[in-house]
Amino acid sequence: MNHAAVRRPMQTGRFVLRFPSLFDGGRGFAFPCDALGQVSLDALSPRARQNYLFASSAVGRDFGVPAVVAEARWH
Repeated sequence: MNHAAVRRPMQTGRFVLRFPSLFDGGRGFAFPCDALGQVSLDALSPRARQNYLFASSAVGRDFGVPAVVAEARWH
């Protein structure tokens, strides 16, 4: 059996930084980031950059503490 052909979940290295809404469950913002939660502002669109800066400044008021979430994919 060729073990390389076995399909299994593996991390692709993609992460998102999620800011959950404090008032509307299931809503909030998510931005691409690295494993440490660092977001590249230069890689964001102008609107996404504006949303990121808003969410970052509203933690504790409108949004919960952000969390880094890894996205698993099947390969």
